[in-house]
Order: sequence, then structure tokens, then C-alpha cells
Amino acid sequence: MTVHVSPEAHPALVLNADYRPLSYYPLSLWSWQDAIKAVFLDRVNIVSEYELKVRSPSFEMNLPSVVSLKTYIRPSRHPAFTRFNVFLRDRFQCQYCGDGDDLTFDHLVPRSRGGQTTWLNVVAACAPCNLKKGNKTCGDVKMWPQQKPYEPTVHDLHKNGRLFPPNYLHDSWLDYLYWDAVLEP
Repeated sequence: MTVHVSPEAHPALVLNADYRPLSYYPLSLWSWQDAIKAVFLDRVNIVSEYELKVRSPSFEMNLPSVVSLKTYIRPSRHPAFTRFNVFLRDRFQCQYCGDGDDLTFDHLVPRSRGGQTTWLNVVAACAPCNLKKGNKTCGDVKMWPQQKPYEPTVHDLHKNGRLFPPNYLHDSWLDYLYWDAVLEP
């Protein structure tokens, strides 16, 4: 009996030229089509392969499971301020009660009182805590964030991203990822 395995289930881990993932969270993955295209355009080196082959009438190759860029891409030193990055900085936990469900973000100094939407004034908050705090300051309602908000580095976000590994990690990727590293809470 022949079992057909879909190539879609075989993404390639993308490493920078220094063999570090371009991103940990989300993990830098390319579809098998993008990986093969990059191979043919001579933009990547194949580091590891799946046993699964793709074929055309005149060509056959194993799907890449890990590729490294031939040209180093300098990582951004300052991550973009986004809702997702705030949640990642705050480890997907409400900074008031620690819950991870129904997250929003809260302005410590409310916008209605002149507070700005910046790294230093915004924290992850669950909807019930955000509603309870409303347009009041932390001092008004005696609700203080567990962690003082700060502008994270890319390293901070990568470190936190490692705490949330994807559902699927292929064995060929493990030498390039550090999920088992002991990280302080």
C-alpha cells in the first residue's frame, strides 16, 4: 500500500546566514514551494532535507527541511510596537491578574487623560481587568501591573517566544532552536 504525504505538511525552517532562525515567534518557516524557489534562485543553502521528494518530468529533489540564507540579514534592534508584540513582551498574561484569556491592552495612563499608546504606557490586560480599571489610573483603582512596562529588544521577544514553541517541530530543526534552554520566568 502506498501512502501519499502532502508536501504542504513539510515547511522549511529558515535560518539567517549565521544559522540562527530569522524569527522565533512566529517561527521563521517557508512553504515548500518558497524554499524550492529560493534554492533555484541560489538565495539559500540546503542544510537538511526531508525524505519526501518532489518530482517533475525532468527533475527530482528532496524537500528542504532547513535552509540558510546566503546573505546575512541584520535583525532589527527595535521591534515594532504592535498588539502582538505587547502580548509577547508580557508573555500572553494579564499584567493585573495573570490570566491568559480574552487579552486586550490597557493604557496605564488612560488615553482620555492624555496617555499615549507607547511601550511604556501599555500592558496586556484581560477584558475583565481592563473593564474594572476603565479610564482610571492604576493609583485610582489600586491595580498595579505585575511588571513595569518597558520597550523590549528583539532579544527579549525572542526569549519570550521560546516559551511558546509551535505545535510542530521537525527533528531536523532541533539543532537550530533552543526550546529546552532554561529561561527565567
